[in-house]
Amino acid sequence: MSKRVFLRGLRDGVPIGLGYLAVSFGIGISAHSAHLSVFQGFLLSFLNNASSGEYGGITIIAADSGLLAMAAMMLVVNARYLLMSCALSQHLSPDTPLAWRMLIAYDLTDEIFGLAIAQPGYLDVWYYVGAMCAAMPGWSLGTVLGVLMGNLMPAWAESGFSVMLFGMFLAIIIPVGKQNRIVLGCIGVSFLCSLLASVLPFTRELSEGMRILVLTIVISAAAAILFPHKEDDLVA
Repeated sequence: MSKRVFLRGLRDGVPIGLGYLAVSFGIGISAHSAHLSVFQGFLLSFLNNASSGEYGGITIIAADSGLLAMAAMMLVVNARYLLMSCALSQHLSPDTPLAWRMLIAYDLTDEIFGLAIAQPGYLDVWYYVGAMCAAMPGWSLGTVLGVLMGNLMPAWAESGFSVMLFGMFLAIIIPVGKQNRIVLGCIGVSFLCSLLASVLPFTRELSEGMRILVLTIVISAAAAILFPHKEDDLVA
């Protein structure tokens, strides 16, 4: 039974792995631009399967902003996984061992979470492990290929490929912004504030990573205060 469930998870995770292979290529290019080695890029992706979190970490490394800024950035950018973990824990059998729960937490990504939460009844851990085994190699391999290609490509080509990740972020936020004017407004404000922060006397003295961190906290907090979700919206 566990073997069949594992293979089903492996099958469902293949499309995710292929998508990760393409997206993480841009991560690899960014890692190369930050002067990370192939092994460092692989290890970064193997231990941190989160596109926004990983890119934020690479930005901090490239800006040499320090460990405190790195820790704060990871906490803010990956905060959504706290909510996803709470939701997924309710989908696990109460007698699921702690070791299995920790394994699931290690590779809790948006896409695998979507697969897991859609399973009827309690989630079979072997299904999740199967999806992980399909997705994780794609993410790590794509990063390695990106770093290797960054070593071989001329500077102008590397600069062009480095915008792949920004394209992925736009593909994530624009459809949501079209459906929700508040989100669209936050996107516009974020662009404007980022531009202003790079030229104003005080904020331009901050590192790029610190500016991103401050803007992320301020804008998200302001949006949460000004446009809170109603309880009915959360239930829906």
